[in-house]
This record gives sequence, structure tokens and C-alpha cells, in this order.
Amino acid sequence: MKYLFSLILSCIGLTAMAQIKDPVQWSYAAKKKTANEYDLVITATIPSPWHIYSQNTGKGPVPTSINFKANPLVTLNGKAKENGKLEKTYDENFKTNVLYYSNKVEFVQTLKLKSAVKTNISGTVEYMVCDDHQCLPPTKKAFDVKLD
Repeated sequence: MKYLFSLILSCIGLTAMAQIKDPVQWSYAAKKKTANEYDLVITATIPSPWHIYSQNTGKGPVPTSINFKANPLVTLNGKAKENGKLEKTYDENFKTNVLYYSNKVEFVQTLKLKSAVKTNISGTVEYMVCDDHQCLPPTKKAFDVKLD
């Protein structure tokens, strides 16, 4: 009986270790500014000690990127702005200065509709999360947000 119990616990432990870590929580919201203009707010909540990289981190780690699926009713106005406490440090692993966010960052993309219609905006966010000891493989998260 003890042997069976130990085997079951071992299997549970191996299953838990095999799961891929993804400490970043994402949320998505459309904030209406005018009849035909929205701000798409993509928020990353990052628990300590993890961080994700700026869209503008340069060479080294995988920068956060937001890719939108084509929608003929929607026009993107520039690049997504970053709102959060931007940190800069020299990273020995990448041998370069890196720009990153801890705790929380918002990526705000202004969108314009061709007319006052209901539609969706969808795409993916690609990012890499690291702490002081390790980096996890780049991850893509899909999103689909209603604009109405």
C-alpha cells in the first residue's frame, strides 16, 4: 500500500513539473474615446521576481510584440504605447542593456474605425519572461476584443 501511495505521489509531482510555467497574466479592454476611435489596453500583470521586455529593448532578449490580424474596418494609429515603470540594466546573459517591466505594464494601441460599426480586433502578444536566474521560452497569447 505504501508503494502504491509513493508511486501516485511521484506521478503527481512529475506531472506538475512537466507543466510549462507562465507567470504573466494578461487582460484586454477596449476604451471608447470617440464614436470612431478606441484605445485597446493590453495589460500584463507580472508577479515578482519576473519581468517582461519592452517593445524597444533592442538586441538580446525577445522584445514584447503585438501583432494584429487584418480587419478592413479598423486602422491602427501608430505603435502601441507602453505605460509602466520602465527599468534599464546591463544583462550579463545577453551582454547588452535591456529595457523591461516588472509588476505591471499597459500597452495602449489607438484604433480608428472606418465608420461607427461593431467589430472585433484580434491578434497575438508575443513576450519573453525572465527572472534573475532563468528565462522562459517566448510565449504567444491570442486575444479578441469587441469594439462596440
